[in-house]
Amino acid sequence: MVFKRVSIFLALTVLSISAAFAQSADKEVPQSEMQRVYEEVKTPHKYGLVLTAPDDSKKTDCPTVFRKGNKWYMSYIVFDGQGYETWLAESKDLLNWKNLGRIMSFSNDSTQWDAYQKAGYNALQDHKWGGSYKLKKFDNKYWMSYFGGNSKGYEPVPLSIGMAYTKKDPSTVHEWQRLPKPVLAPGDPDVRWWENRGKLFKSSVIWDKDKTTGYPFVMYYNAVGDSLVDNKKTRWYERIGMAVSDDMVNWKRFNNDPVVHHPVGITGDGIVQKMGDVWVMFYFGAFWEDRAGAFNRFAASYDLVNWTDWNGDNLIESSEPYDEQYAHKSFVVKHKGVVYHFYNAVNKKEQRGIAVATSKDMGKSKLTFPAITKSEAINK
Repeated sequence: MVFKRVSIFLALTVLSISAAFAQSADKEVPQSEMQRVYEEVKTPHKYGLVLTAPDDSKKTDCPTVFRKGNKWYMSYIVFDGQGYETWLAESKDLLNWKNLGRIMSFSNDSTQWDAYQKAGYNALQDHKWGGSYKLKKFDNKYWMSYFGGNSKGYEPVPLSIGMAYTKKDPSTVHEWQRLPKPVLAPGDPDVRWWENRGKLFKSSVIWDKDKTTGYPFVMYYNAVGDSLVDNKKTRWYERIGMAVSDDMVNWKRFNNDPVVHHPVGITGDGIVQKMGDVWVMFYFGAFWEDRAGAFNRFAASYDLVNWTDWNGDNLIESSEPYDEQYAHKSFVVKHKGVVYHFYNAVNKKEQRGIAVATSKDMGKSKLTFPAITKSEAINK
């Protein structure tokens, strides 16, 4: 009897270990699947710039592309030396874009927490790869997450994450309404170690109706946090973490650690789409140990929490005069069999614009950065 009990115990132990191993293995996306994703999303043809500021005093950044009716729209942010505002552009073909105007502007009331910084990103988009890319309503509202702040300048401390919404058509220019206070802030009592340096940056929010994490709304955001590596402080350290919500208004941090990060430098601006049963996160890296500059990459997951990093070539990297300084910050669309990878292009003069690379040769853009005048060059 003792032998039988021991045998049963050993069998159960082996089954338990095997199940645990299988569960752990299931969380990692095999590199064969990662290679399949890479082949699906790669865009070797650079079309060039598609959107730039009207003059060299402004810089454009961070595209979010969505569809409404038979047109495409892009929300993006503009820095004018004072702070960030959110703008809107439209296109019929994803290559030729026309600016429409501001949708989140500086506040007249300078006491508001987000008076001088409103960098917005459309939320609750159809996240199916090659899908409609339409924005969805929740609580009869369209939603946009953004990072904001009350101080003037380039990304001054503190920066927090807020939520904006509208009941109007998101493809028209109008000021979006905003919740009165941040939904996540660097001064929150439950702030994590990886976001404790005063700046929360870009956020993206998906509507997961399967509630894979136990919640319908999942936010990915990057932030600056403790940067001690091998007992040495690095110049900058950003990582991507998660927050969750039941109602788009009340948010709570999910887990203690970031979900996508690297030993040094920046890992940021994660945007998530679903390709079959695999979630794909497009993100950018910068100032890593093994490569220079800034570049776009991806990770993949089965459960939205455990992410497997791609170990192959960059999706986007510097190669042209208009992006020779940085080529980073993704938004990727597949439409009618063609993949369009929008990204932020920065040249050696630190001019910033939105460029696109494609999976099929679509020709070359004629758009260029505005000329820098003599007085502007002196002021730089």
